[in-house]
Amino acid sequence: MIAQTMTAIAVDGGKGPAEALKTVQIDTPRAGAGQILIQVEAAGVNRPDLMQRQGVYPPPPGAPSTLGLEVAGRVARVGGGVGRWHEGDAVVALLGGGGYAQYAAVDARHVLPLPRGLDAIHGAALPETVFTVFANVFEAGKLAAGETFMVHGATSGIGVAAIQMAKAAGARVIATGRGADKAAAALRLGADLAIDTTAQDFVEAAKADGGVDVILDMVGGEFVARGLETLRPKGRLVMIAVQGGVKAQVNLLTILQKQLVLTGSTLRPRSADDKAKLAAAVEATVWPWVEAGALSPIIDRVFPLSRAGEAHAWLETGGHVGKVVLSVGPE
Repeated sequence: MIAQTMTAIAVDGGKGPAEALKTVQIDTPRAGAGQILIQVEAAGVNRPDLMQRQGVYPPPPGAPSTLGLEVAGRVARVGGGVGRWHEGDAVVALLGGGGYAQYAAVDARHVLPLPRGLDAIHGAALPETVFTVFANVFEAGKLAAGETFMVHGATSGIGVAAIQMAKAAGARVIATGRGADKAAAALRLGADLAIDTTAQDFVEAAKADGGVDVILDMVGGEFVARGLETLRPKGRLVMIAVQGGVKAQVNLLTILQKQLVLTGSTLRPRSADDKAKLAAAVEATVWPWVEAGALSPIIDRVFPLSRAGEAHAWLETGGHVGKVVLSVGPE
């Protein structure tokens, strides 16, 4: 029996600091046509969640106002027209919101099976991260085997997945991070070269290594122009965040002379059809890497749902290596 109300996390006052996250009782969602209802066992914590909590990243139209973009759990109900999923199936899902809760309703096309060998905690670390990396590094960035890939913020949830996915695809990987400990962690994850940006200039190091074909940039600001310097002819720089600033001054001649591509995207506002196509591509390409052990979710810390504020506060320190996850099961 599914209760009419459920525990979820809301932002007290609509926006605020990490401690504004509070447990509330809200109506349990229903599985509409083309949807499934997931009994959530774990939910990933991502920087867009922090931005939404701060009031600068509102959910797209039709999405729940509560936080949470990725979950793992069991199918609790199946809506009309859904043929693939059945009650009790172990799944992970990409959401438009609402993952910090006991139940989440989601477009059935945005759901993938929990990979063999993973529990819900590790499964919840995959969807938002893996979809983002695949869409930007492999679809927009067109990373190919034999090319060199650079990722900034290498020990973030995105970074640790990007390193492993690029290696699984046969690329050489250069990772950057702030601090010797983060550079060492990137090497353990499989990076061929790790650069501590507090002690070494990443442009000089990348050029000395022979240059870069694809960059995944979560920093923005001055890193954009400097990243363009490291790119080989016909290189691609893909932006997914602007933690270092929303404005960049670049030399357009560099782009022209080297035939570079500067692009970027966000995942959450994409159409449901686009996300469905992306889910199918991820299942076909990335899920075999996960099940073969070439891509392993790296869990930094696990917090119970009721301590979501502590999870946000920890993520904001930048001290994590890998993903922060909320456990939604019994505490």
